Amino acid sequence: MITHSLAFVFLLNKTPMELFASGGPVMWPILIVLTVGITVIVERFLFIINENRRSEPEVVSRMLESVEKGDINGALTVGKKSNDTVARIVTYSLTHLDSITPAFFRAASQELARYQQGMATLDTCITAAPLLGLLGTVTGMMRTFGSLGTGDIGAAAGQITGGVAEALIATMTGLFIAIICLFPYNIMNARTEQMKQEIADASHALEILMKKAETSAH
Repeated sequence: MITHSLAFVFLLNKTPMELFASGGPVMWPILIVLTVGITVIVERFLFIINENRRSEPEVVSRMLESVEKGDINGALTVGKKSNDTVARIVTYSLTHLDSITPAFFRAASQELARYQQGMATLDTCITAAPLLGLLGTVTGMMRTFGSLGTGDIGAAAGQITGGVAEALIATMTGLFIAIICLFPYNIMNARTEQMKQEIADASHALEILMKKAETSAH
């Protein structure tokens, strides 16, 4: 307990750069993970903001109304002017009426791939950060016990405190990175699931209205 108290005092008197240096060699890969994670988070949030700005659910509704009336060309005219994700999928599908279902799935897959870009990388950062922190804990404790093996605890007090501090810094940093990446990851996953739901709803509506239009034509 005394050693841990000394370590905490040691940490309180350090600047951020000094804390980084005191965290040991493992802080460098932790820093890389942090940089990658923040880069993905910023890029994904900008992507979501842009997609939300381009969202035009009313366009999709107008397209489906045209399909219900059997006016495929009218639906295509409306859809080609929109940058809405679902509108693009429906537009692509209507240009391939002979194989509309495979066309819809192909377009949906391509659009969802845009939403899922970087998510695997962010997931890796969330997993790797605490593991690297644990690695830093192990190396720090190894340093501490190595200092205890000298026999002169008084002379090795600085090395012992430094080893415990290294373990604490690495653990804290790894957990901190995992936590700050986890919340954006879940937000982005939720947005992707929402888009999947919107696409599925459009798919069912399109199928129903196409059959209705065919029945009316006959």
